[in-house]
Amino acid sequence: MTGPLTTVDAIPVGGGVIFAAERVVVTQPTAGEFVAFDTTCTHRACAVRSVAGGAISCFCHGSRFRIADGSVAGGPAPAPLTPVPITVTDGEIRLGERP
Repeated sequence: MTGPLTTVDAIPVGGGVIFAAERVVVTQPTAGEFVAFDTTCTHRACAVRSVAGGAISCFCHGSRFRIADGSVAGGPAPAPLTPVPITVTDGEIRLGERP
């Protein structure tokens, strides 16, 4: 991806947005703090599909992950979501290089 993924204004405080084509979910746990995670659930590799109530949810088997750090909040997932590097510059969010 060469251009920005999104803008900071598009990510709600206390929530997030899933970018399915890029396989990334970007969250804003507190005002001005942006983090990103791979959308692949660590339980059975389904894609997470919702961000609400401070959690990223996978509907395949009910796993939930915290928007602040991707840690498991509930369900059968054995591990947190994988972090994805991002940069935030001049109101734009860009994906970094994935390992």
